[in-house]
Amino acid sequence: APPSLSVELLTQAFADNHVLEAVATGIGVYEYSLDGGPWQDEGVFTNVSTGEHEITARDKNGCGITTESIFVIDYPLYFTPNGDGNNDTWNIEGIGSNAIIYIFDRYGKLLKQISPEGDGWNGTYNSKAMPTSDYWFTVEYDEPSTGQRKEFKAHFALKR
Repeated sequence: APPSLSVELLTQAFADNHVLEAVATGIGVYEYSLDGGPWQDEGVFTNVSTGEHEITARDKNGCGITTESIFVIDYPLYFTPNGDGNNDTWNIEGIGSNAIIYIFDRYGKLLKQISPEGDGWNGTYNSKAMPTSDYWFTVEYDEPSTGQRKEFKAHFALKR
């Protein structure tokens, strides 16, 4: 029979180094893979990138395989609103519909309030394109692992 698999994010949202732990239970000896990568004996994965990931556990004797998905929350470090369809807006995916994101210029002026469920920020203020620069943000969100309301502040780059 395939193993039972549980996957847990050991770090909180916006961590510098995201760590996942997968635990397979059953009667076999198991190995693990992250996103179809190489198999390893331990179920701990470090430096996991932002976004959706699939963790697979399989019995080393070929007696079963199980896959679980998990979403790692972080923010994009930059965006390039040039109309090419890649990185044209800035937003934080997967943070939950209760989150509120505020975007500021380097002087602290509020430029935009967005929802993670929306289209994101397109790099404009009052219909005018903002220049290449660093922009700051504050996000109020519910920590996925605890449900506790938190606030996180950081910055990202707009590149034209």
